[in-house]
Amino acid sequence: MKYSQLRTTLPETDRTRHRRLREQGSLDRAELDAILDAGFVCHFGLVIDGHPMVVPTVYGSDGRNLYFHGSVASRSLVASPEATVCVTVTHVDGLVLARSVFEHGINYRSAMIYGVPRLVTDPTEKREGLHCLTEQSAPGQWDYARQPNRKEMAATSLLALSLEEASVKIRTGAPEDGDGPDAALGIWAGTLPLVTAWGEPEADPLLPDHIEPPEHITARRNTRAGQAGRQHTP
Repeated sequence: MKYSQLRTTLPETDRTRHRRLREQGSLDRAELDAILDAGFVCHFGLVIDGHPMVVPTVYGSDGRNLYFHGSVASRSLVASPEATVCVTVTHVDGLVLARSVFEHGINYRSAMIYGVPRLVTDPTEKREGLHCLTEQSAPGQWDYARQPNRKEMAATSLLALSLEEASVKIRTGAPEDGDGPDAALGIWAGTLPLVTAWGEPEADPLLPDHIEPPEHITARRNTRAGQAGRQHTP
């Protein structure tokens, strides 16, 4: 799906301006796309009845909008249709182990998206959004499994949040105290990468023995999770 109408540089707003660790911030929309493409779980922050709530849920990105399940959020939208929310996606790539505890850190990629979500009611967009969400986590599964029927579609709440206002931060590399006084301590310093990989598919115990997992599932065995997969069309 094309989305060339969005700018290639993320706009700076009062909410997205990098005030701390500015060197880790990025205004490159391609960095945002890569972070979103590499995951499928987000945390959705909103206020319900005057109390903050953060809900983990699955999402899908088409490069213009973030689609995600939101039964709790959709109820909140009825009461506060113009309420701004914040959605976050984070990938931890490793520990940064310095010579002093003060300099320890994390290598990570993160995105925060702000905006007013809308409840998707158009049947065509709703099906496209659910397709996007499904393919984000399990590419190939939408065409393999039974697709939702009319009753299931009606029972599903789907929200769309524009990617126009977002903040991106990325930290990579080694500790930053290698040229300071602590370098003389003789303490090991470096990074401890964190790698998450997909394992062996485990069949439903009620599945007949002759039914084998499809190729789009088996092909992910021992492959690294948390890496950008889909490529958007500019």
